[in-house]
Amino acid sequence: MSFKVAAFHFAVITFGLLFGAVDAAEARTIQLVGLGDSLMAGYQLPPGDGFPAKLEAALKAKGLDVAVADAGVSGDTTSGGLSRVDWSVTDGTDGVILELGANDALRGIPPEQTEKNLETMIGQLKQRKIPVLLVGMLAPPNMGADYAEKFNPIYKRLADKYQLALYPFFLDGVATHADLQLSDGMHPNPKGVDVMVERILPAIVTFVGMIDAGAK
Repeated sequence: MSFKVAAFHFAVITFGLLFGAVDAAEARTIQLVGLGDSLMAGYQLPPGDGFPAKLEAALKAKGLDVAVADAGVSGDTTSGGLSRVDWSVTDGTDGVILELGANDALRGIPPEQTEKNLETMIGQLKQRKIPVLLVGMLAPPNMGADYAEKFNPIYKRLADKYQLALYPFFLDGVATHADLQLSDGMHPNPKGVDVMVERILPAIVTFVGMIDAGAK
């Protein structure tokens, strides 16, 4: 084999390896973690009908290579989430969907404490350079107007302060529709989860795009 031919073969092989490496990098699966409570965990729903699984399926249907891990714990408050954020959000996580606070409101936990816990979690994730999509909740009507006035603005205030992506209300389109809820009138049924995924999907797609752009 002549020197020129050998050099050409080497160049072709090198280009192929580099091109393959770029393809592999571009094909990397984006790892999201849904850190939340029973609304994230799929309370009383069959496997595959919970929010993380249906969100992942919806993202894949759009051609996005994204895995959504379920780190939801039924009954969890923001204090519970804070106590487990380090091990629930494993190394290699590309982004967190932070959905906590509903149980704080149901238990009448002071909104100031809820905000402090969420802020601490956000700070810890930012230190690890993990982007956060903050998912808001609204206080239930039975807690009264004074409580709602203090609780409801928490999420936007934190999103503005830390320049986070924000989805204002996780149960948008479901909270007032009995046909989309379980018999407890609080948790979504499978059809309710479908509505939640449909409503939040544009925000998640944007969030994934931001993560993907930051990784390049």
